[in-house]
Amino acid sequence: MNRHFQDTRYYLKRTVETAAKGLKTELEPAERRLRAVVGADEEPEPTRFETVKGELQGLQRKAGDEAEVVVDDARGKIGRYRRSDA
Repeated sequence: MNRHFQDTRYYLKRTVETAAKGLKTELEPAERRLRAVVGADEEPEPTRFETVKGELQGLQRKAGDEAEVVVDDARGKIGRYRRSDA
């Protein structure tokens, strides 16, 4: 059952990434026109350091979320054990 959840999370992540790329592509012309009217320059590309930092923060969040799931599961098992033992 756990494998099904992992597969679902993987495909959901891919769906969100694909949707974000599609939205960016669709909104690029509007962004260029708006920047031309406002006179704002495009945002600079993130540096390698900023990219790695963002990836590490994402991994940290993911690890925290997974740890939370494991702790909740362990608490549930302990609770069931205590109830069955009493």
